[in-house]
Amino acid sequence: MLKLFYTPGTCSLASHIALEEAGAAYEVHRVDFSKAEQTKPDYLSINPKGRVPALVTDRGILTETPAILAYIAQSFPKARLAPLDDPFEFARLQSFVSYLCSTVHVAHAHARRAGRWADDPAAQEAMKAKVPQNMGDCFALIERTMFAGPFVLGGSYSIADPYLFTIASWLESDGVDPARFPRILDHRNRMGERQAVAKVLAAVQA
Repeated sequence: MLKLFYTPGTCSLASHIALEEAGAAYEVHRVDFSKAEQTKPDYLSINPKGRVPALVTDRGILTETPAILAYIAQSFPKARLAPLDDPFEFARLQSFVSYLCSTVHVAHAHARRAGRWADDPAAQEAMKAKVPQNMGDCFALIERTMFAGPFVLGGSYSIADPYLFTIASWLESDGVDPARFPRILDHRNRMGERQAVAKVLAAVQA
C-alpha cells in the first residue's frame, strides 16, 4: 500500500488530493514540523531532504510534488488525471506543474524561509517584503496566459488542479488578494466543493 508523508499547510496537500481522486489504496503519516520531526533520523531515513511530501511505494520512495503527481496519474490511468496518450498535452501539464514548483512555491517560501538564501537579516527582510509582489505577479501570469478554464488544462480535471488549488490557498497569507484573479478564485472555490478535496481537508485538519 502507498504511504504518504505529509504536513498540513504544505504542498503535500496536492499529492494527498491526487491519491484520493485516483481511488488509490493509501495511508498517511503526519510529519509534525512544530516538533521538527522532518529533521529527525527517522524521517530523514525516508526523505534525506527533510521535506514533504514523500511517497513510499513498493519500488522505493518518491519525493518532489511534480514527480509524485505524475506517478499517481500514470499508476492509475483509469482516473484520467493526465493526458497520458498525448505527449504534447502531457508536456504542457508538466510545464504548468513545474512552474508551480520551481517559481511560485519558491516565491512563497521567501516569506517563511528566507534563511535558505541569505544570512543577512536585512536581506531576509527584503526578500520577505517582495513576496506579495512576486506571488501577485506569478498568479497574474497564470490567470492571463496559463489557466485554460474551467480546469487548468481546459475541460478535463488533472493533477495540475489540486496543485494549483494548494498554492492558491496560500495567497491571503502571502498578502495577496485572490479577488484580483477571478478565474483562479473560481477554480479554488469549485475545488473546495469536490468530494475528494473535502475529504482530504477534513482529514488533515482533524
